[in-house]
Amino acid sequence: MPDRGPGPWGEADQRAEADQRVGLSELLARATDRVPLDGAPGKSGAEMERLMIDGQPYVLKRLDLARDWTLRASGCLPGPPLVLWQRGILDRLPGCINQPIVAVAGYAPASPRPSGGCLLLMRDVSPWLVPATDAAITEGQHTRFLRHMAELHAAFWGCGRECDVVPAMHRYLELSPWLAKAELAIGSEHLVPSLVAKGWPLLADVAPAAAAVVTPLAYDPSPLVAALDATPHTLVHSNWKLDNLGTDESGRTILLDWEQPGRGAALSDLAWYLAINCRRLPQSKEASIEYYRESLEAQGIETGPWWERQLALCLLGALVQFGWEKALGGYDEELAWWEAKSIQAAPLLVS
Repeated sequence: MPDRGPGPWGEADQRAEADQRVGLSELLARATDRVPLDGAPGKSGAEMERLMIDGQPYVLKRLDLARDWTLRASGCLPGPPLVLWQRGILDRLPGCINQPIVAVAGYAPASPRPSGGCLLLMRDVSPWLVPATDAAITEGQHTRFLRHMAELHAAFWGCGRECDVVPAMHRYLELSPWLAKAELAIGSEHLVPSLVAKGWPLLADVAPAAAAVVTPLAYDPSPLVAALDATPHTLVHSNWKLDNLGTDESGRTILLDWEQPGRGAALSDLAWYLAINCRRLPQSKEASIEYYRESLEAQGIETGPWWERQLALCLLGALVQFGWEKALGGYDEELAWWEAKSIQAAPLLVS
């Protein structure tokens, strides 16, 4: 891999961005039939439009720092997909992953406010995405997602600094009370930050035992991040929600929304998947966890020495990320399960 300088904005990165902008500009110059996708799933503030290039359908996505709260929360202000693209990480994904991005370039719209971000041109894979409904997915698709997640993690096992894009600390702060306060301070009207603001105070009333463990970590996740640093790491996608997933005609997993990736604990992806998709999964959490473990071991990764510790910490981490959302649903079997796992993991935190 060529030297890209110290961090995402080294001299080589800037040259690469210039080359990519030319390529993206040339593609967009041939675009026709451009139509905004106002009703597309997603709550980040990103803008998307469908277009045709040489008779083939594509989607253009704008990650604008002034509009996209997830981009602000990531701390990677040029846009994580741009950094992944510049470093060649997307080209190293295993064959089981269908990653539809074909061009990325920096985006700096004329604005009196500080801004930035990037433009992503993607193949239109909408026919193969999981439908945005409340129905459970099939067990076959579910286990395929877990198997391909394990293959992705195995491909980057023990990865180096090139995978440091969004830090683990930022990922655990993405849905924190700090996010809600920051977005309120700038007059943001996005739905998710407003729900985060409502949900975190509610957790103490709905599930006080869970709140006693996770609310302090939602404000300061450093004890959790430090504990996870002592376990193995890989490249994590960090948003395996069903809205970002699909299965193409070849049986590959479509994986969208590379906007919080970085080096981290593999089981943080698994825990996120179980937490955010809980109402639509056809298999129990325990069975899903075991299937993922078997899939990772099938890739040659030994799990014995570290598994229980990382699993406990990552399940706790999922409630640090989603305690607000679980509280909005009231105290039910779902929240009770996560509460128990969080209490069990608390002694593993680094003080």
